[in-house]
Amino acid sequence: MNKAVVLAAGKGSRLYPVTHRIAKPLLPIANRVTLLYAFDRLTEIGITDVCLVVGEQNEQQMKETLGDGSKFGIQITYVVQSSPQGIAHALGFAKDFVNNQPFVLYLGDAIYTEGFQKYADDFANSPCANLSIVKAVPEASRFGVAVFDANFHISQLVEKSANPPSNFAMAGFYFFGPEIWQVLPDLQPSARGEYEITDAIQMMVDRQMEVRAGVYSGDWFDTGTLHSFLDTSRHLCGGKSLVDPTARVLAALGEFAVIGENAIVECRTIENSVVLPGANIRGDIEINGCLIGGSCALYKDLYNEIVWGNPLVEVSED
Repeated sequence: MNKAVVLAAGKGSRLYPVTHRIAKPLLPIANRVTLLYAFDRLTEIGITDVCLVVGEQNEQQMKETLGDGSKFGIQITYVVQSSPQGIAHALGFAKDFVNNQPFVLYLGDAIYTEGFQKYADDFANSPCANLSIVKAVPEASRFGVAVFDANFHISQLVEKSANPPSNFAMAGFYFFGPEIWQVLPDLQPSARGEYEITDAIQMMVDRQMEVRAGVYSGDWFDTGTLHSFLDTSRHLCGGKSLVDPTARVLAALGEFAVIGENAIVECRTIENSVVLPGANIRGDIEINGCLIGGSCALYKDLYNEIVWGNPLVEVSED
């Protein structure tokens, strides 16, 4: 198996206004583009060909940043999802790329602390049509969840239920055989109006295909909200602050601050925050729990905010 489909078409609306300027999968975490962590996990298990499903709004930025993938040890094929209608809908655009071969499906904003080789081996050495990575979580109602038996055979999948029948969340990493293409044409939109990958896998179960769960032992991070983005940053930085050598910081640097390439930060204190590459942040203020980009002249303390620039005050780049 050498192919993977990586979904990177989302608008990242929960990280606006930053994601108006930088596509969510390209946001740097610990001063490294989010998608590069995905490429690490994929190349570890022998993936060489990646289909990157992008949106019309971020296609050009993706291509300019990632190119053909050769500098990351992969070959990238770009396809455009015409409109955001769910994971299974996005997957459908990669059918020609997959060409009836087994493949990995990876949600592009997920980050994992351990590799997937043992799961890849389990999938390759079994007759199953799908092996879905699952992870026990405390707030299962936020996720699609899987119900499975002692032999890890999945019997039921439920998408974001108020009363989930399991605490094992679908963790955004899937191994598929060509059987998935038999069910996608019959898939109908869910109550949310989306084509759900959990519904597609449930159809595989209902049609007596073998579907298994792989219980993930590492940590799994979803970077889609400010809280989870900063949590991921803290983990990847090992609980320390990280300042790019090209950045200029005139501030008391607290814990968990990440300052990007060529950024300028002049303030009283900054902690538990990410300043994006090229940002210019100035003000006699405290910054805590924030994601900041652009040029900002700030006059009040910032706590738990997402900021891009300042529409009222221009800041010189000297």
